[in-house]
Amino acid sequence: MYVLPLSEVTAEMSDLAGGKAAGLGALIRHGERVPEGFCVTTEAHRHGVVPVAEIILAYERLGAGPVAVRSSATAEDLPHASFAGQQETVLGVTGAAELIAAVEKCWDSLHSDRATAYREAHEIDQHGLAMAVVVQRMVTPAVAGVLHTANPLTGRRNEMVVDAAPGLGTAVVDGATAGDHYVLDGVARDDTGCLTSAQLERLRAAGERLAGHFGSPQDVEWAIDADDVLWLLQSRPITSLFPLPPAATGKPLPRVYLEFGHVQGMLRPVTPMGMASLRAQITAMLAALGVRVEIVDIGGRLYGDLTDLARSKSSRKRLVKLMAVDFGPRAQAVMRHVLADPRFAPTRGGRGAAQQAASLRTAGRAAVGIVRALARPDTARIRMFEAVDQLRARSVAPDDLRTTAERLRFVEARDDTDHSDAIMWPIVAGMLATALPSPLLKGIAGPDEIHAVLGGMPHNVTIEMDLALWRLAQGVGEHRRLLLDTPPDELAARHLRGALPDIGMADFLDAYGHRGAAEVDLGVPRWAEDPTPVFAALANYLRVTDPEQGPDQRFRRAATTAEAALRDLVARARRQRPVRGRIAGFLLGRARSLAGLREAGKFAGLYSLRETRRQLLLIGADLTDAGLLDQRDDIMFLTLDEVRVAVHQGVDKRDVVASRRAVHRRELRRRSVPVALLSDGTDVETVLARAQAGDGTLVGVGASAGRVTGPARVVHDPATAHVEPGEVLVTATTDPGWTPLFLTAAALVSETGAIMAHGPTVAREYGIPAVICVPDATRTITTGQLVTVDGGAGAVTVH
Repeated sequence: MYVLPLSEVTAEMSDLAGGKAAGLGALIRHGERVPEGFCVTTEAHRHGVVPVAEIILAYERLGAGPVAVRSSATAEDLPHASFAGQQETVLGVTGAAELIAAVEKCWDSLHSDRATAYREAHEIDQHGLAMAVVVQRMVTPAVAGVLHTANPLTGRRNEMVVDAAPGLGTAVVDGATAGDHYVLDGVARDDTGCLTSAQLERLRAAGERLAGHFGSPQDVEWAIDADDVLWLLQSRPITSLFPLPPAATGKPLPRVYLEFGHVQGMLRPVTPMGMASLRAQITAMLAALGVRVEIVDIGGRLYGDLTDLARSKSSRKRLVKLMAVDFGPRAQAVMRHVLADPRFAPTRGGRGAAQQAASLRTAGRAAVGIVRALARPDTARIRMFEAVDQLRARSVAPDDLRTTAERLRFVEARDDTDHSDAIMWPIVAGMLATALPSPLLKGIAGPDEIHAVLGGMPHNVTIEMDLALWRLAQGVGEHRRLLLDTPPDELAARHLRGALPDIGMADFLDAYGHRGAAEVDLGVPRWAEDPTPVFAALANYLRVTDPEQGPDQRFRRAATTAEAALRDLVARARRQRPVRGRIAGFLLGRARSLAGLREAGKFAGLYSLRETRRQLLLIGADLTDAGLLDQRDDIMFLTLDEVRVAVHQGVDKRDVVASRRAVHRRELRRRSVPVALLSDGTDVETVLARAQAGDGTLVGVGASAGRVTGPARVVHDPATAHVEPGEVLVTATTDPGWTPLFLTAAALVSETGAIMAHGPTVAREYGIPAVICVPDATRTITTGQLVTVDGGAGAVTVH
């Protein structure tokens, strides 16, 4: 079957007719006005023969006048990849010879450089692709353009956006001209530009129908002819929108959701198994602090519903300040905007008596724990690490687990939400001791001076881990060339097979193998399972040839500088403000004793996650042997309830896993995750005014003082990252699994973060400049560009 009328093409025929033809067929069946046409199917393309006679016959049935000829590949107009403009369109084709040539031109565009690159970027299989071609009667428009049934800039689902221009709409579609821009938000408007208010209303109505037909926001090409008839030329999903928050049934709207994952340096999507675990942990941690927040899954990311806190008269007063430590300036900016929105005005009522009592109990425990830690930091630190050792011992599964059912009972009985006072309150005390001096020293010392005091901080388990890997690098001796010249993944495979010389890696992984990038997600392999990132970092360390640039020396210099800065700052503060100076000096001293403990709580919790993951993988292996999964780590794409059904009832879960893996892979490609969302899909940050700077300067927040110029290295995945000494590390976010890269980097630039988050903390402790919260840094800066990072000014200059 080489030629089909568009009216006969169904959604099930996308392999035969391609994505565009399938979409047009759906429009026709829904009763929309679509120019008549036909499809040259993929069968013709696969056989490599243009069916000239069939094409000419179908063309003559259209009236043999001008036609539009457009590509319709099998990998086109997909839910996650629109292929807009990637393949060929030929307009105004007249006559059989031109038509045949246009069909061949569309065929050739399947493997054009731009289409191939687009498929590679979206990880679409290049094999087995085929091209169908759509031929439609040419509409001669008076005005044409594009309709988005949701606002593609802000994500707002209750707004539509129209871009239009007189004549053919290709100038708008191709981006050659902006045309006239309309935002349809339900407000009546006068006739302006090239569209009348009546025409805009017809487009809005069409958009509502199409979004309803297809069940998702649509990107629609349209044309209005000289007789004022609206024609629909194409409708495909808008692929760039971030998913909507779940429906908040029975709750007042709108609602506001804050992204929690970046607190742990994680913007990648969480696996379903990891999501359940993280929800429980975060909810328990917040409850221990007297805060109740519902954690929801949006696009595989962790978002907290802060609506009730924003509308509470008591909570909203502290909300922005509380975000300073972990969430950072970007989150604070969006929350200020939300609190100023009349829709989030405080409401009557408040927390119930039970919640108030719980908060008072928490406040009492917190006061005792914090005061004890501040009074006797050494004792608090000893008690904390004793508690960490106890957690490690308790995390190990009993030796008598034999069956799948026994392993499942062990996993279900685990409680990964243990936040003991011995661990929690010294950490909180250290964070307070770090945050409180800034307002006390206002007018005496700037943020960069205070940051300098926080460099070279002791007792940080992540720093100790990085330095342990550095010491390992210094002792590789004759194996140096092997480690430098062999790809990290090959070294990892050889280590796991026991085929690598003993360089001390086994001891390192025994101490730190429960860690990794995105380590709070149960579904992510630990370094002990796949040490590729460790070998990549090791190779980076071996490229450091100047002993003075070694991380141990950098850390020592940062500590010496910090102690000197502390003495000078305290002396100056006491002269100018005696009382404040003494308090600030005491707190900064305690910060140097306690703030480094921030990583210890998470470090301890990872032991339990490691054991839970190990048992789940053993269950996954049993389910794979039983034919219920394809591979053992498929279990990470199920929930515990689904695992229970598979184990006890033998239900095949392979289709469920395949579907979730596809969504997860798609979300892994997403480079931008909203800091905050409203329930209508609005990305709150898109409606804020952006900070302006001079040409070539990106504005962020200074998080570690210093000024460095060097070539940029943009890194999205630390697993195999190659960072040369002196390069500036540019990334969306960081977590402890990234910090080995800091040992060779000259500076850090990140798109997210808070002053006391993982990345900036480690940067200060190594004495390297850091600028955080730089919007779109990984897209604006390219690897190799010369950049200047000014941690004091919070600016990044691209030369």
